[in-house]
Amino acid sequence: MTDVVIVGAGPAGLTAAAGLARRGLDVRVVERDEEAGGVPRHSAHPGYGLRDLRRVMSGPAYARSLVERADDAGAAISLRATVTDLRPTGDGADLDITSPSGRERVSVRAVLLATGCRERPRTARLVPGDRPGGVYTTGWLQRLVHLGHGSPGSRAVVVGAEHVSYSAVVTLADAGCTTVAMVTELDEHTSFAAFDAAARLRYRFPLLTRTRVTDIQGNGCVTGVTIEHADGRRGRIECDTVVFTGDWIPESDLAVRAGLDIDAGTRGPSVDTGLRTSAPGIFAAGNLLHPATTADACALDGQRTVNAVAAWLDDKRWPTLGVPVHVEPPLLWCCPDRVTPGDAAPLRLQTARSMNRPRFVVSQGGREIWSGRLPFIRPTRPFTLPPEATARAAVDEPLVIGVDG
Repeated sequence: MTDVVIVGAGPAGLTAAAGLARRGLDVRVVERDEEAGGVPRHSAHPGYGLRDLRRVMSGPAYARSLVERADDAGAAISLRATVTDLRPTGDGADLDITSPSGRERVSVRAVLLATGCRERPRTARLVPGDRPGGVYTTGWLQRLVHLGHGSPGSRAVVVGAEHVSYSAVVTLADAGCTTVAMVTELDEHTSFAAFDAAARLRYRFPLLTRTRVTDIQGNGCVTGVTIEHADGRRGRIECDTVVFTGDWIPESDLAVRAGLDIDAGTRGPSVDTGLRTSAPGIFAAGNLLHPATTADACALDGQRTVNAVAAWLDDKRWPTLGVPVHVEPPLLWCCPDRVTPGDAAPLRLQTARSMNRPRFVVSQGGREIWSGRLPFIRPTRPFTLPPEATARAAVDEPLVIGVDG
């Protein structure tokens, strides 16, 4: 019987694989793509690896480094393989895996789900109009340009104004395509100010806030989009490419089919501070849990699972999932959404609106157990509360996280 199967060979999965294999465990990583490394391998810009590897790397170099670490540790990586079914058994799981060599059934002692997240495409955003070619998400655009060496067009409208939106602008420029507008329904972009300033200075595109794309036109290929401003004004932008960015959803189909508890806020599996799900022996990590944080933050998730997985394999004890965590508006979700008293860990949260120096309050049973300020909070950018925020949690009542001022 295999010790651990990890579903997904992105930063979270590969980092966990390396850590577990170094402990002498039999680890197999199952990846549906043709190469391991996840999204970073087709994100050519720098900025990867700072928090986990302590150096700044390009996406492809970062992905290669993670793959090499997992290989060197002794983890086996199965490519072009898909886990089509996951059945918890109470002390592990049975998996069905389909690959070009056929279908196999595998019994494992522990499973780590690291399937990541994806951007909502045009269809999920209900943008009407014609159905021409030339409409992408950032992920598909990056695959076209950096893996397929293709060209999307010559004039693009980017929908969204978060970190990944600026990555799309860079990818478009690499392919010789000019960004003619970035459009967001929010009051401002949600990337770093330096990113926005540098990108708009270099690539010379307007940022249209409080604006949405209401229609896409084109017969065969995109010819333009209709936009509508918050004050009701409408206009048309001539373009041959539209890139929908951000608006992330977790790749949680496998978790849902397995009957795992799902968190209503993140729509990923419900987990405790050890990243344990509701089924004994099944763990989850990375952007499946908190769409969408940076690659190095996902890798740190992978590191966090190593001790918890090893402990499960050692003594087969599965603690209760702990006390639930509730958030108050404008907060949208918290991950982990359950806290095991005595097992403090960082909490990632997301907000619906921008806040400068907000004071966060963690309470339990009406009593405040922690408060603290963070400097700069923006929508679409998950942020972190420190482990001490839940260090005084008790076992009796739910935790509530709110904003005071």
